[in-house]
Amino acid sequence: MAAPLDRSATWPYEGGEPARFSYARADHPTGAAVEKELGALDGGEALLVSSGMAAVTTVVLTLLRPGGTIALAEGAYYGHAVLFRHLGPWGVRFVEFDQAGPPPGADLVFLEAPANPLLTMPDFEAAAAHPAPVVCDATVASPLRVRPLEQGCDVVLHSATKVLGGHDDLLAGVLVTREAGLRERLHTTRRLTGMVASADTAWLLRRGLRTLEVRLARQETTARRLVERLAAHPAVTTVRYPGFSFLVSFDVADGEAASRVERALTTIVNATSLGGVTTKIEARHRWEGDRLPSGLLRLSVGLEDAEVLWADLERALSAA
Repeated sequence: MAAPLDRSATWPYEGGEPARFSYARADHPTGAAVEKELGALDGGEALLVSSGMAAVTTVVLTLLRPGGTIALAEGAYYGHAVLFRHLGPWGVRFVEFDQAGPPPGADLVFLEAPANPLLTMPDFEAAAAHPAPVVCDATVASPLRVRPLEQGCDVVLHSATKVLGGHDDLLAGVLVTREAGLRERLHTTRRLTGMVASADTAWLLRRGLRTLEVRLARQETTARRLVERLAAHPAVTTVRYPGFSFLVSFDVADGEAASRVERALTTIVNATSLGGVTTKIEARHRWEGDRLPSGLLRLSVGLEDAEVLWADLERALSAA
């Protein structure tokens, strides 16, 4: 049965005092219900926010002071660095490092497991030994494959827009902490900035979680089959896959070849984002520039038949 949806923005006081829910910017019943499920998945205390980038912003505003430095994993989602540069006038600094080794001196360590789109994995033990708080973006892995809190991280975050929601019809972010006190600090930032996800978003996310396990299993099965065939194709020079999850990246000769592949596809959608039921591909160089090979294509595997997807890819690669 479908979970209840409460769209109220305000609730009556009880006995002259605010009750568990009084104003939706602080908390609402539908959000609280999905937070309970999200916390159980990651093994901690969850907080739902309005987007994945809102989750990153909430962490930075809560855990970093003006003049502080973030140690950011190289090859992590490019939007993290773009945000940190934007916050430069407020005293935010960052330095990128190879997350396969120990982080440099910093006031906040920011990992990604695996990094998007280069798909490297962090050395969790080395990061946990660092004296600064450790945050891990585990959007691509999902809590079903990587649970960073169990690896010594202080906060795990997800863009719930991706595989947790799974249907390309919501925008949300999630933060999960080991400590209730830290969750409360993050909650205060969310309440004061208003970065709360709506009840409708929370309801859609809760729906998506019902099928997360079966969706991810099918996506992984298809991804592995495509990885094997891509690795053997003469037009493909490099294939990256961490061995789990739905995301693959591969390189063709150059940017022009990547563009030809995008335009030649008919089943796979040439679009941004990842983790949904529809398979999508895009050349990431248009967004990320020279930090990536010009011929890199990011493939987010959906739920279509594997043979249909490969036939589409094979036709497109013949144009590369």
